[in-house]
Amino acid sequence: MEIEIKEITRDNFQTEVIEAGGPVLLDFYADWCGPCKRQLPVLLEAAKEACDVKFCKVNIDHNQELCEKFDVEQVPTMLVMNGERVYRRIVGSRSLEELLECLEM
Repeated sequence: MEIEIKEITRDNFQTEVIEAGGPVLLDFYADWCGPCKRQLPVLLEAAKEACDVKFCKVNIDHNQELCEKFDVEQVPTMLVMNGERVYRRIVGSRSLEELLECLEM
């Protein structure tokens, strides 16, 4: 089964994240960021295991408004959200085990 991590912009943020109807992991990343590239396979594996969580990503170079809204100052930064509420902020790369632990709400 192919896992998709949905690309989020300010245009689809409300629909895809706020109105998702469940937990969302929002990954703030940059194409030039080495740790972000290394985190991607971990995110894909976590998405397979945590199927009740929607996985999304925000390119910081194209979505400065969302970075400012959530005070993202370094990448990777991941937010675990449900509706408008941020339950967890994860800064830096994490192992699969750490990431799955962070998704337990």
